[in-house]
Amino acid sequence: MRFKVLPDTLLGRTALVLVAALVGALGAALLTFANQRSEALAALGGRNAAERVASMVNLLESTAPEARRITLHNMDTPGFRAGWGVNPVVPENSDPDGLGAAVARHLGKHLEGHEIRVSIKPPPEPPPSEETGRRYSRGRGMMGGFGFVHGPALRISVRLVDDSWLNVMVPLEGGETMWQPRFLVLLLGVLAMVTGAALWAVRRAARPFATFAAAAERLGTDVAAPPLPEKGPREIRAAAHAFNVMQARIRRFVEDRTQMLAAISHDLRTPITRMRLRAEFVEDDGERAKMLADLEEMEHMIAATLAFARDDATREARRPVDVAALVQGLADDLGASYDGPERLVLPAGPLALKRLMANLLDNARKYGGNTRATLSETGSTVTVTVDDDGPGIPEAEFERVFAPFVRLEASRNRETGGTGLGLSVARAAARAHGGDITLSNRPEGGLRVTLTLPRPRN
Repeated sequence: MRFKVLPDTLLGRTALVLVAALVGALGAALLTFANQRSEALAALGGRNAAERVASMVNLLESTAPEARRITLHNMDTPGFRAGWGVNPVVPENSDPDGLGAAVARHLGKHLEGHEIRVSIKPPPEPPPSEETGRRYSRGRGMMGGFGFVHGPALRISVRLVDDSWLNVMVPLEGGETMWQPRFLVLLLGVLAMVTGAALWAVRRAARPFATFAAAAERLGTDVAAPPLPEKGPREIRAAAHAFNVMQARIRRFVEDRTQMLAAISHDLRTPITRMRLRAEFVEDDGERAKMLADLEEMEHMIAATLAFARDDATREARRPVDVAALVQGLADDLGASYDGPERLVLPAGPLALKRLMANLLDNARKYGGNTRATLSETGSTVTVTVDDDGPGIPEAEFERVFAPFVRLEASRNRETGGTGLGLSVARAAARAHGGDITLSNRPEGGLRVTLTLPRPRN
């Protein structure tokens, strides 16, 4: 069993494409929003840090050097580490285009004439010598203990007017994550509503295809079916109009053919009647009987041909028919056996269905001897099988025998032959009811004719 990746229906495939496109577009939008949000938060944090650093520079430059340590200690927070020393923690500007450059430009507007260095790169390694370490830790070399903290951070060094440096580190945090339960519930709710609306729209858009399929199936059983309503979008109206034009042409073709055959039949009956009258004057009884029999066969062929051309099965009104009683009664009349339920009712054309079953049973009796009819029901299908004990039919001839006037029995004897329309009429009637007839050879010998008819759902 092969696993189907795509749904089998147009509705399912269209819905799958729409939902996939919706989820993909929403995912891309969320990723873009998350990235822009992170950049916006970082820019806002850098702007706030720049303004705070500018205020701190002004404060330190107006404060005596011996009091600067206490001032910085009071202003030092976990989210804003400040130190004052003789060396900068930022050796040079290393972010010419990013957040560091934006912070440097903002600081330059508030601190004109000051050397400003900004970087988001990791700080340099601490001095290795003990003497240098002592120099960093006393008085004006105080770094605040933050210069070597690892992690993403904005590092700012500003040269004061006395050539000392204010060093500031602001950790770069993305802020509170947007993937909160409330946000996810809202997101899933919106996604569900949009998906539902898309599925509804797709179902509504695909509805005309189901209408076309039903109309095409109805046309196969009734060319006089009512036309499709020409409404909806322009493409649907155009397709419905083309379908109605095609149906009208087919109906006119069938009607013209029927009228032509009816006219031919009417014209042929007149000379046949004259020939029948003349045959009565033939003195030889044997010849007279043969002539009358030939004339009767001609009349029978004309009547059968006209009935086949009229396609009465499609014109007959449908009403409940007890198929079990019909098949059993015909089997009894023709000397066949019956196996099946006592009652099985289907909506059908009574005369067409009776002619259909009579043709099948009569053919089996003529060519196959013993005949058995079996009626069964499986799900939404009713099946009638007609088995005989005859020689069967070559598989290559299974379809050809349904063509009009085709007979595999070549004698044209009225006792064993006929007009060659029996199976053609039977299949036409079966298909007019939405079913079909198939042939197969039985392994034990003989031919099996299988008639399937749909059973409408209640």
